[in-house]
Order: sequence, then structure tokens, then C-alpha cells
Amino acid sequence: MFPTPFGRSFLNRRSFLGDAGNGLAGIALAALLAEAAEKSAIAPIIRPDAPLAPRKPHHAAKAKRVLTIFCSGAVSHLDSFDYKPELVKRDGQPLPGNSKLVTFQGENGNLTKPLWKYKPRGKSGKMLSDLFPKLAEFADDLCFLHGMTAKSNTHGPAENQMSTGFTLDGFPSAGAWVSYALGSECADLPAFVAIPDPRGVPQVGPNNWGSAFLPAVFQGTPFSADKPLPNLIRPAAISETTDRATRDYLKMLNEEHLKARPGDTDLAARIAGHELAAKMQLKAKEVADLTKEPKSVHEEYGTGDADKVKAGFARNCLLARRLLERDVRFVQLFNGSYAMGEGVGNWDGHKALKDQYSIHAPIFDGPCAALLHDLKRTGLLKDTLVVWVTEFGRMPTFQKGASGRDHNPKGFTVWLAGAGVKAGFSHGATDEFGHAAVEGVSTIYDLHATILHILGLDHERLTFYHNGIHRRLTDVHGSVIRPILA
Repeated sequence: MFPTPFGRSFLNRRSFLGDAGNGLAGIALAALLAEAAEKSAIAPIIRPDAPLAPRKPHHAAKAKRVLTIFCSGAVSHLDSFDYKPELVKRDGQPLPGNSKLVTFQGENGNLTKPLWKYKPRGKSGKMLSDLFPKLAEFADDLCFLHGMTAKSNTHGPAENQMSTGFTLDGFPSAGAWVSYALGSECADLPAFVAIPDPRGVPQVGPNNWGSAFLPAVFQGTPFSADKPLPNLIRPAAISETTDRATRDYLKMLNEEHLKARPGDTDLAARIAGHELAAKMQLKAKEVADLTKEPKSVHEEYGTGDADKVKAGFARNCLLARRLLERDVRFVQLFNGSYAMGEGVGNWDGHKALKDQYSIHAPIFDGPCAALLHDLKRTGLLKDTLVVWVTEFGRMPTFQKGASGRDHNPKGFTVWLAGAGVKAGFSHGATDEFGHAAVEGVSTIYDLHATILHILGLDHERLTFYHNGIHRRLTDVHGSVIRPILA
């Protein structure tokens, strides 16, 4: 029996090897496609009846929750965390190569050394300034990113980018992305809480904690120790027993209503939202009740300080710890407000940096240091990622005719602490004057990618389909800053 033409092809060595090669190539291609599909953009599965139910991360997480501390107004890295001996040496001289440098507010003057002295801190010997003396005691716990850069030199767009990844309005905040991805381990408090400064909100206000095109349930809930959620107190005319019975009866009615309309996800989501609000009515009052804290804790934070702003910020720091220990997924704590004008109630030190920072630093330093100490004492720092940010840095020169520094997005410092990052570690560097990042240059996209990674999330896979695009927090950019990972 003669073989078929197809069969005869196997008797030809060249044809056989060619077909075998094509087959192996097909197997390899299939494997690559499978790997690509595995790493392709994904969106978490959200239960309409429980949109904040906890969800699994993409990979093993180092942190369960995040605390971001945002000093609005742009803290000068040169006067706080980024030591530059050459800047001290050349104080009063022009910036080399930039003798007529023009920046955000106009022409600059000469180089100006740090207005606070630097000294080595902790076992690591990290050089930190006396601007934040109490925070400097935690040098061995902090992980510094000295090569940070931003895309804008204007407060509003730069705040937007630090909180949302984009300079434009209309994009979800990082906290909203995290609560969308992971839900919450806490059933009776919001997954995401924003705590404004006692003096007011930052420049772009709710953009910092908004959900934009993500479902509204994932937006941050703003409240503070002195301005808790309103309308939580039960009217005196209604007894606790009657109130509880009314809630139970309403829950039964809602369940029966939903049973009669199976598959109505909008209704399920609406009921879930009302039930969360009811739980918050009971729990939010309790979490904001700081009177249950020991006297020693209040004294450490400074909640009774004679400076009302400092005392208010201290209470906010204590509230942040109470939210974190109740497993609120993302807490955003602000220091600085724009309601009072340039540099008055924020870190925007253009004209009189020394005078203004001498007011702002004590308000921030003690309470923030107490919060870090409290997180260590309670063990929360082991599974909480703390991220300190500001929207950009400031120039190594003073502005011409002024005693302050102009905006500088080319190089500045942020720091992290706690779960997932190396302690007592520094990554990246600005040039010898602190003007521009030159080593370990990092973007805000990279910072966000790193935060998500520590939470067990792949920033390239966490997406939401909006207007024909799989949107993500890091847009089409970003890489995890792996040298800082513990």
C-alpha cells in the first residue's frame, strides 16, 4: 500500500524537520500567549450586595493597610531630609550654569544653605535636619526616596498626581483604587478614610480622595477628630431598643424586597450602601471617641497642647491609629491647608520660609512621631505601610528679593516605613545642590506601583474599563522600586 502525499512528507527529512520546528514554535507561542493572558489586565469581581467585601490580592501581600501622610504645600527637602554639604559650602553663590534661573514665580537668587542644621541620627547615622527633631529619632525606621520627581510645578496638578497618578482632574485616588481592588476587612467603617487638616482641606480638596469613574462606594469618607461624621447621634426621644428594632425591621423589608427582584444588582448595591451607613452610625461615633485612650497616650500625641492647631492635628493622628487598628484599608492624613493663603497654613514657603516653617514644623513633628511610635508599640507597623509625601520639592536657591524657595518638581524626597520596605535605608539621590534627581530617579507612577505591589497588587493588572480604555492608577507607566523592598 502506497503512502498518501501527506504521509510521504514524513519520509522527507527536510520536510519532517521543518514541520517539527513549526510544531515546537506553536507550542512555545501557546505558552507565551497563556502567560500573557495570565498577566493581562483584570478587574476585581465586585459583589453588588457586598461591594466592600474583602478580596484576594494578586500575590502575597506584605501590608494589609496603608497610611499616607500628605504635607500639602511642598515641604523643602533641602531643609529637612536631603543633606547637601556642597550647598552649605557654596551658600550665597549662583547655581552653576543657571545664573539667571527662572522658575515658577520668577527669577531666582543665589544658593542658600539649609536653614536648619543637619546631624547624624540613629545607628544608621542618617543625616537629618533639626526641622523635625522628634521624627528624626525614627531615622532607623524610615526608608527614604531621594530621587523622586513630579510632572507639574503647580500645586493643584501636582497634588492631583500624587493622589491620583494624573495631573488632570477626573481620575480616581490611590485609596479608591485600593478599596476597589481589595475591599475591606472592616464591616462597619469605610474602607477608605481621609482626615483633613484642622485648618481646612488641601488645594484640590476631594480630588485627593475621590473615586472619579470608579463606583462611588470606593471613594474616601472625609472626617476628622474634631469634625466627625454628622447626624450620628440618636434623637433623645427614640430609645436604643426602639432604634434597634426599627433597624431590624427595615433590614427584613429590604431582604424581602430584594428576593422579589433577583438579579437587580443596583438594588442590592443600594441596600448594601444603606446598611453600611447604618453600621457607621454606630461605629464611627465610637472610633472618633478619643476619651477612651489613656492619659499617657494623649500626652504623647499632644492632644491637649496650648496650640489649638497642633492639638487638632494630634487628635487627627490619634484618630488615624484608631482607624488602622480597626482594619480600615486606606487612611489618608493631611497636614496643611490652602484656606489661609500661601505659606500661612501650609508648607508653601516662597517669601518667608524660616518664619513659616518654624510655625508648621512643631505642629507636624511631635504628633507624627507619636503616631509612628504608637504604630510600633501596638505592632501595627508590622503589617501597615506608612507613606509620607508632599507634592514636589523646593529650589536650592532663594527667590530673588525674597527669603523663601520656589517650586521644584525635578527632585525631592518622600519616605516610607513599616511593612514591605527596608528600614534605615536610602535610595536615589539629587545632585550636589539638591536641584534635580540624578540617581535612582523615581516617578510618582513608580511610587504608586510600589505601594500596590506591597499590598499584593500588580499595577499593570489592576484596571477599570472606562470610555473604551482599561484605566489604571499608573496609566501606561511605572515600575516597582525593588531596591527598597524588604
